[in-house]
Amino acid sequence: MSVLYTTSSGGKDAAPATEKEMRSIEDIARAFSESGDGNGLGFQRAAVLPGSSYRDASTIVIVPSRDSTIHHRVVSAWQNLIAPMNQKRGFLFVTGDEVGIAYTNTIKQILEDKQLSKWRYIMTMESDNLPPPDAHIRLLESIDAGGFDAVSGIYFTRGAVNMPMAYGDPAEYARTGVLDFRPLDLRAALDAGNRVVECNGIAMGRALWRMDLFRQIEPPWFVTVCDVIPDQGAAAMTQDLYFCRKARQAGKRFAVDFRVRVGHIDVHTGIVY
Repeated sequence: MSVLYTTSSGGKDAAPATEKEMRSIEDIARAFSESGDGNGLGFQRAAVLPGSSYRDASTIVIVPSRDSTIHHRVVSAWQNLIAPMNQKRGFLFVTGDEVGIAYTNTIKQILEDKQLSKWRYIMTMESDNLPPPDAHIRLLESIDAGGFDAVSGIYFTRGAVNMPMAYGDPAEYARTGVLDFRPLDLRAALDAGNRVVECNGIAMGRALWRMDLFRQIEPPWFVTVCDVIPDQGAAAMTQDLYFCRKARQAGKRFAVDFRVRVGHIDVHTGIVY
């Protein structure tokens, strides 16, 4: 195969290439490589590009909010959120509903839609979380690498006591059959250099969920529990851990990705935890 080029400056009066000006693509590539120009060491050494965004990474982002406005720092963080190259990503904003109801009803509508139901992931975001720009990319990597059903970034509760939103030890659940959602002590995992830690429960402020998960688990998915239950007493559970308990009992797996460090902003004071 040959490539033609001309020494002319181009345009309609460009001179046609002569035989001496014809060179094979292979010769040109070899010359560039040997000279250090063009096809240099970076091209020679790059054999595999890590990541998973070359697969179908279509993602629907669901953002519930109690308020009609969103803090400018949150909006700025969302605008900097990198989308996977050549992939579909759409945002759905939901206002006026309790957070668990908002998530459950929106996912039901997605699964009933002929087009949106074909997308591969749902990403949940909340209006008081500040994601890093690469959050979406990193979560796509970790959900595939670990074979998880959902993966969250790591962030902390607000206020005087800051607990990591990564709950329960899967190894203890496997050993005892008792499913717990105590906040994990993540220091050992960090000291060991672990980037992704499996757990029983994750928070929804910056999480990536497989769409099929909501086909495999019967609704209602996200229910906020705060009540007195007959013969059991008082019960309280946030909507995310309610779903995680239901999914873990069905054999599903969750993790947190320490590379995705999410700020948790108090929109009234501007303090980020």
